[in-house]
Amino acid sequence: MATTEAGRNQPTPSSPGVVRVAHHDKPLTKTMRPIDSIVRIVMFACGILSIFTTAGIVIVLGTQAFAFFQREAVDIIEFLTGSTWVPQGGQFGFLPLLNSTIVTSFWAMVVALPLGLGAAVYMSEYARAGVRDRIKPVLELLAGIPTVTYGYFALTFMTPVLRSIFGENNIQIYNMLSAGLVMGIMILPTIASMSEDALRAVPGSLRDASYGLGATKFETTSKVVIPAALSGLIAAFIVGIARAVGETMIVALAAGAGPLSSLTLDPRIAGETITGHIARISGGDLPYGSIDYESLFALGLALFVFTLGLNIISQRITKRFREVYQ
Repeated sequence: MATTEAGRNQPTPSSPGVVRVAHHDKPLTKTMRPIDSIVRIVMFACGILSIFTTAGIVIVLGTQAFAFFQREAVDIIEFLTGSTWVPQGGQFGFLPLLNSTIVTSFWAMVVALPLGLGAAVYMSEYARAGVRDRIKPVLELLAGIPTVTYGYFALTFMTPVLRSIFGENNIQIYNMLSAGLVMGIMILPTIASMSEDALRAVPGSLRDASYGLGATKFETTSKVVIPAALSGLIAAFIVGIARAVGETMIVALAAGAGPLSSLTLDPRIAGETITGHIARISGGDLPYGSIDYESLFALGLALFVFTLGLNIISQRITKRFREVYQ
């Protein structure tokens, strides 16, 4: 018997337990509400504003630094390789300030790297959930302390402790060691938090496979989890280094208020960093357009290039050692 057209359009009773899904000829489309359009426009404007702000900062630094190097008394080769920084005497050797920056950053990482990695491993692999939920907020509380407080802590507490250990004649009141150690305490939460996130991102199946082969907790952590999270750990370390290089108030208060007279790695003496020098000089009565004033922009540009290089290295290393899990 032929089926009529009306019969084709009649719904067919479904069998018990069978759910039939209606098929649509037209593909489903996203429903855009007016609020969605407004949010998209606002987010786009924020992105454009961020790009223009960054570009503006770079243009200002570059323009002022170019004006500085255009002066007859300043040679860019001397700026990059000179070992004396005396703007009043026409000597603009960048290395003493870079020397102090590297020394303080090194001692900051001596404190922050092992302690930060240890805290991250404990919270990720050993601590119970309740303990981790209590420790991590307390650790991150250190990141909310103003850096000027850290600076006075380095000057009034860490320096007397170091002088009592090494002797008052062996370590100066203003020294790079105390500034570096306290700076390491300051960046500890950053490294610990980023490292803990990288470790917790490692799939649990890798841990289970290691335990199934008879590995201990320590062997699983050191030979499976940490190598699998290596890209994230390296990124956390480089971000910490960049944070230490760009720190201002701690080194301005505790490291010293004058460039090194000679290049040295001894942290027990006073030494002014790039950021410390910029903070000290910019607060003075320098006339606008003077060579001393324009030298600050050259230092700022050098610091920008240095930290940009660290970020590029971080991205390359992260991409090189990144593990992709399906």
